[in-house]
Amino acid sequence: MAGKKLQNSVAEHREKSGGSADVAVITLSMSRSLDSDKSGDVIQNLLEANGHHVPVRKLIPDNRNVLRATLRELTRDKDVQAIITTGGTGVAPLDITIETVQSMLDKVLPGFNALFMLLSYPQVKSAAMLSRALAGTIKGKAIFCLPGSPRACKLAMESLILPELGHILMLLRS
Repeated sequence: MAGKKLQNSVAEHREKSGGSADVAVITLSMSRSLDSDKSGDVIQNLLEANGHHVPVRKLIPDNRNVLRATLRELTRDKDVQAIITTGGTGVAPLDITIETVQSMLDKVLPGFNALFMLLSYPQVKSAAMLSRALAGTIKGKAIFCLPGSPRACKLAMESLILPELGHILMLLRS
């Protein structure tokens, strides 16, 4: 019976949390341009196809100071409710996204990375452990950090972010 109550509660929250969100999409890369940013395109296209808006789309270098400054600017932007980053989540020396964002979070959603790895495993097998993802909140805004692979972005968007984005934003407003 408790499981059925939880299902009803989740369904009620999702129903109340409808509507569109304004989402900033940030790509971290030293080698891409906005014209060649397939992962950013995947994220933006999926957001817009699901009724959301992308008022900010940027490509920045893999640099801690630039990322911090960009996130501080976006947390002050009243036209942005959520932020999705792509790139810089691996284990190479230039991959600084996870550590940089983690240090700025007010709250962490640890289940996001766990679910992302679980969903990634059938596609990439043991390489799933190399894919680091992160989600949480900064100054009342939701943030999701995704790998730079278009396929990984599509998986995270369709399976995790899009189904819960409205719900998360509703909870942040309450």
